[in-house]
Amino acid sequence: MFLFAEEAHEVPLIVQFINHYLGTPVYNFQIAYTRPMWQAFFAKFGTTPEDVFGSPYTVETAIPWYTTMFVIACLITFFLIWLLKGKLSEDDPTHGQLTLEAGFLTLKEMAVSVISEDGFKYFPVVATFAVLILVSNLMGMFPLFWSPTASVNVTFAFGITSFVYFNYVGIKENGLWGYISHFAGPKLPLLMFPITILIFFIEIVSTSIRPMTLGVRLFANMFADEQLSSQIASLAPPYTQFLVPVVLMPLGVFVAFVQTLVFTLLSMIYISLVMSHGDDHGAGHAEPYGEAAAAHA
Repeated sequence: MFLFAEEAHEVPLIVQFINHYLGTPVYNFQIAYTRPMWQAFFAKFGTTPEDVFGSPYTVETAIPWYTTMFVIACLITFFLIWLLKGKLSEDDPTHGQLTLEAGFLTLKEMAVSVISEDGFKYFPVVATFAVLILVSNLMGMFPLFWSPTASVNVTFAFGITSFVYFNYVGIKENGLWGYISHFAGPKLPLLMFPITILIFFIEIVSTSIRPMTLGVRLFANMFADEQLSSQIASLAPPYTQFLVPVVLMPLGVFVAFVQTLVFTLLSMIYISLVMSHGDDHGAGHAEPYGEAAAAHA
C-alpha cells in the first residue's frame, strides 16, 4: 500500500535482490528442465508457456515476486508466533501470550461451532490458514512489500490446499464409497433415480469449483485493495504517495481481516459438510446459509 517514488508496477527491491543472487541458477534450471516440459504441454493447445504465464523466461523474473513474498510471509508468521509466545506462564502471562490465547480461543470456538464438537482436531490446519493468510494480506501495507495474496497464483494455491484437505477429511470420516455416495443426496425412491443422478452431478460440479471460488474471492479483494491504493496514491505525487496510504490504512486492515475470516470460515464450512452423512438430511442444509453468509462478508 505504501508507495515511494517508484512506479506501482515496479518489482520490490527485495525481489530484485534475490533474483540478482539466485535468479541465474533458477533460470538455468527452468530452461533445462521445466520450460521444455511446459512447451511440450502447451504445444498441444497451440500456445507457449510465455503466452500462458504472461512473461518471458529471464533471470530477473526467474523467482516471481509472489513466491518471494509468500516465503517471507511464512518466515514472518513463524517469527511472530515465536515472538508473541515468549515464555509461556500461567501466573504472569505476557501481553503477547494473551494475544495468542485470544486468537486461539476465537478460532477454537469457531471450529467447534461451525464444524462440530470434534472440530478441534482440525484446528491446526484452520489456524494455519488464518494466520498465514492474515500475515500475507497485511504485508502490502508496509514499504518494500507486496501482499502475496494479491497474486492469483498464491490464492489458488490456498484454495487447492483447502480443497484437498476437506476431501481428505471426507474420505477419512466416511470412507471412499461413503464420501462419494453423499454427493447423491438423500435416498429417494427408485422411480426418482434420474433426480438422484442429477443431484450427484450438480454436487460434483459445485464441489469441484470450490478451489476457484476460494482463490478468486481472496485474490479479487486483495488485488482490488492494492490497485485502489496505488491508483489514488498516484493522483498527485509525491504528496498522495505518503498521505493517502496512511488514510487508507484502516480500510486495508479491515479488508485483510475480513478476507482472512471469509476464507477460514468457508474452509470450516466445507469440512463440516463432509464430516458425517449418516442421516438422510446430512449437512447439506447448512451449505446454502453458511456459505452464502461468508460469501457476502
